[in-house]
Amino acid sequence: MTRSLIATIAVFSIIIPSRMPAQTQSVSASSRTRQIAALFAKSKHVVKEKRGVRVEKYKRVTVEPVIATNPAIFSGTYRTPDADFVVRLRVGSDGIIEGSGVDPLDVDSRISRPFTLVDGRVRGALLTATKLYRDGKRESIEGVFMERTSFENPQDPGIKTFGLGVLTKPVQIGGNIIDRLFYERAAGEMAQGDTGYR
Repeated sequence: MTRSLIATIAVFSIIIPSRMPAQTQSVSASSRTRQIAALFAKSKHVVKEKRGVRVEKYKRVTVEPVIATNPAIFSGTYRTPDADFVVRLRVGSDGIIEGSGVDPLDVDSRISRPFTLVDGRVRGALLTATKLYRDGKRESIEGVFMERTSFENPQDPGIKTFGLGVLTKPVQIGGNIIDRLFYERAAGEMAQGDTGYR
């Protein structure tokens, strides 16, 4: 075996392993994005007839992850519509996130826990970060920037809402145990006709 061939093999043995983690990480982020997004989609169509009265319940929600050519466009205030969960994001063009927010301890008593976000990052549509509370406790979070379309009947053209779907540790809201939250983007914070998404 010639020296040049040995050198070539040695170079490939160095280059190939160094590229694999980045490819694996990209595939992992994409796969995780799809997994989380699927949890926010739902479909329900129930028809009941009792004593000649027909009752039909229909609800369908589709979800599409949103990827920005410039992640800074995700900056803004996000709030859950049914409770006082709030997160404020400042996203750099490199995907690095700074932010803060509040989690209600008890929805009825209006007591909340402020937090700051540390180690935050956006990869594609996937957000990962750690909530750091004032008492020093930490909680990892994952979320996906998404556009939800809600349909109230089969002929409904649908209502689109942009926001952030986040997996959370189970919390009780209105008697229900919730393990995911959808934060809607605050009105007016996204430029109309923005072409930053793809």
